[in-house]
Amino acid sequence: MAVPKRKTTPSKRGLRRSHDSLTVIKSTKCKECGEEKLPYSACLNCGFYKGIYILKIKNKNKIKEEKKKRGPEQ
Repeated sequence: MAVPKRKTTPSKRGLRRSHDSLTVIKSTKCKECGEEKLPYSACLNCGFYKGIYILKIKNKNKIKEEKKKRGPEQ
């Protein structure tokens, strides 16, 4: 069975572990409802993706009320 001849130095260990760090997931705001969403994915709150209605959301009344509050789009 293979056994290491020398102890691994801290620098070698650090170089090996340099890619193991966690990254922050960036989020964007939905242009329709303003909720936070993942980039390049449909909004789970309103169901829009790039201005096109894609997902059927159960609570459509909430979306209609928010659009009425904002007024006509320019």
